[in-house]
Amino acid sequence: QVTLVESGGGSVQAGGSVRLSCAAAGITVSSSCMAWFRQPPGKEREGLASMSRPGNKVYYSAAARGRFAISRDVANNTLYLQIDAMGPEATAMYYCAAATSPYCSRDREYYNYWGRGTQVTVSS
Repeated sequence: QVTLVESGGGSVQAGGSVRLSCAAAGITVSSSCMAWFRQPPGKEREGLASMSRPGNKVYYSAAARGRFAISRDVANNTLYLQIDAMGPEATAMYYCAAATSPYCSRDREYYNYWGRGTQVTVSS
């Protein structure tokens, strides 16, 4: 059974940073495509970043490029998302996702497993 558990969210002042964690079980973060998505209030879920197994290729969406950093800790089987210089537009539920394939996709339908999310609220 695969489980993904996100943590690290909370209330953040504008301009601040957070590091979100995704603890994985039943799947190996170093062997699978792992990704972060977010869903702002009243909006659709959008992809932010992904890391594929072959060559550890990293992808960032236009919204994430420059202020987001995805990484993984193989020893602890955990995925991370560092977010810096946060503005109110970053308020959202953040989700970790995994695919059984080592290759990634921008399509959220591609992902087989999802965590329940961690809420990040940015106040000005």
